[in-house]
Amino acid sequence: MSDMTTAPVPRHQIRASHTADTITVYQAYHPRIGVPAALEGRFPPAWKRERMTWVKPSFLWMMYRCGWATKADQETVLAVEITRTGFDRALRDACLSHYVPAVHPDRADWQRTLRTAPARVQWDPERDLHLNPLPYRSLQLGLAGEASRAYADEWTVAIRDVTPLVREIHGLLRSGAPEAARALLPQEVPYPAGPLEHLGG
Repeated sequence: MSDMTTAPVPRHQIRASHTADTITVYQAYHPRIGVPAALEGRFPPAWKRERMTWVKPSFLWMMYRCGWATKADQETVLAVEITRTGFDRALRDACLSHYVPAVHPDRADWQRTLRTAPARVQWDPERDLHLNPLPYRSLQLGLAGEASRAYADEWTVAIRDVTPLVREIHGLLRSGAPEAARALLPQEVPYPAGPLEHLGG
């Protein structure tokens, strides 16, 4: 992934590591969840399937959120490869997490949609290598109810513990070697999600 300063980047755009069939998203957990998830390739019973879970296609936004795996209960960073079919379904059925007049007919309509939507989206400032905000946004996808259960038990193809990579990149940054750190970043490119008008995209 690069900071994408050579060409204008749309304000709302999904950028991710993806193949023809899968897309990689990131999450960070306490080791008691993250370690067995990576070892078994699926989320353990202790992972609460009834709770909303947020996934991030952006590695650097995940680093901003977990503080390079230093924040409490976020010490294990997982790269979760899920089916594009599931991801696309979540996007299709998602609702913005906040009211946007240009997207929703009125606030009441947004509230009705939000109550029943199995997924929600928020767009937060993307981050550069030093975790400074950039002028374009990164997708955060929240999955609840049926979508959360499907994510854990149907969509997940593989789970990798990338905490060693996180620590290596962070160590290079701290030692004053940003280009070496940048070379280790996952390669993220625009994801072909199609029109996302209902999500402000």
